[in-house]
Amino acid sequence: MGRIETTFARLRAEGARALIPYFTAGDPSLEVTRSLVAEAAGRGADVIELGLPFSDPLADGPTIQRAGSRALAGGVSLAKLLPMAASLRGHVAAPLVLMTYLNPLYRYGLEAATRDLATAGFAGLIVPDLPLEESDPLARAAEAAGLDLVYLAAPTSGSARLRRIARASRGFVYLVPLTGLTGERAALPPDLVTLIRDLRAVTTKPICVGFGLSTPDHVAEVVRYADGAIVGSAIVRLVESLRDDPALVQKVGGFIAALKAATRETPPVARA
Repeated sequence: MGRIETTFARLRAEGARALIPYFTAGDPSLEVTRSLVAEAAGRGADVIELGLPFSDPLADGPTIQRAGSRALAGGVSLAKLLPMAASLRGHVAAPLVLMTYLNPLYRYGLEAATRDLATAGFAGLIVPDLPLEESDPLARAAEAAGLDLVYLAAPTSGSARLRRIARASRGFVYLVPLTGLTGERAALPPDLVTLIRDLRAVTTKPICVGFGLSTPDHVAEVVRYADGAIVGSAIVRLVESLRDDPALVQKVGGFIAALKAATRETPPVARA
């Protein structure tokens, strides 16, 4: 059982749901990202996503695009991210998951990238532009390295494809409840509950919802039905707005604590 699966098994045993914050690695610097990850873990984050900045982030909205551009301008790369992540080992218990695109992995080499990510302490990998049908080489490399490759399900997936995605995904299944890019939305999609139930009907694996969640109210509503909530753009925007504030890490930590508290506000709806 991998560290992500172990985390969700513990949460289920406790009747708890996961909060998964996202940070763009290297925005405003890798040193600050390291502090943000440690702070997030201390404020209750259960799994932590680190986004590798990329020049063509086709799944990311403007907030994360800006953060990625700043990080790239600062020289951040996978090779530079690895030692920062490794320095967190022994200090952060929450599993780290890298969110990246295929090109950086191909450029580094699939076997070398998965091996070095695992060595640095990453527990999983999310690749939004990875087609299910073309995922075998990366899936084999990730499994050999001991990394969970997390697949994304979308409203357009359809029941047969949902089943295949759920079967292939390891650690949890990432449900994108809307068509479009990452980014804050004022309201959750009206068919969110139906989407979660459709996915729940084909898998017993943990289901975590991302894209569009930005407030504690969003998190509280999502975790009534899902096993976890993923919040990205709202956190990245807060980091952006506070990047010159000496209390950046503590203030972002306060927001993450509020998001985590929201996972405890309402009891989950009983599964069918």
